[in-house]
Parts: sequence; structure tokens; C-alpha cells
Amino acid sequence: MGWTYDPTNIFARILRGEIPNRTVMETPHTLVFHDIRPLAPVHVLVIPKGAYVSLDHFAAEGSEEEIVDFHRTIAKTCAILGLSGEDGFRAISNTGDHGHQEVPHYHLHILGGRPIGRMIEPA
Repeated sequence: MGWTYDPTNIFARILRGEIPNRTVMETPHTLVFHDIRPLAPVHVLVIPKGAYVSLDHFAAEGSEEEIVDFHRTIAKTCAILGLSGEDGFRAISNTGDHGHQEVPHYHLHILGGRPIGRMIEPA
């Protein structure tokens, strides 16, 4: 669909070991690490190790193994961090300019540990 991956983005550099991170969990296809500017008591990023720009890119071109691993890793991460259950968490994926995506590598923010508030203000 016309996705162009930039291999110099910060998450690609983290995956190559050029930039350190505080890893929560790592699998063959997924890395989870703490956000360097947390917006909640718990704020981690979940990224596929493949070169995917956005959620739609990953959903369209990721292998079944990558997609399953990514989602199972989210579940395990939420359990490890105490986010599973009644209190829950917020999962956010920003895409493109309109979605205010800052890093052109697909990533999912998981935020929890307190009420997060409204998803978006009404227009």
C-alpha cells in the first residue's frame, strides 16, 4: 500500500542495540520496553521486530506468527505489570500525521496504573 520504512528511526536503532532501553519482555518477534517519558504510572511500548511503519502496515503484511506473537506478548505484559483485570489499561496506536505518530515504526502504547481519562475530546 505504499509504506516506506525508515531504518534510522529510534525504534529500529533500539532493536539493533544502538540505543539502550529498559526491557520488560522480549520474544522472537516482539520487544516491550518502558517509555522514556511516561504519561502514567505504567507506560510501556510494544513494538514488532519487523520493519513495519504502522498498525495497518503490520496487519496487512505481518506474518501470522508475528501478529500472534505480538498480541500474546501484550497479554503477558499486561499480566506481568498488573494491568489485567477490572482496573484495566489504555492501549494506543498513533498512525500518520493525523494520528500524531512520532516514530515511523509501529508501536502500541500501554498505559495504566491510574484512570487515564477520556479517549478524545468531542469535536
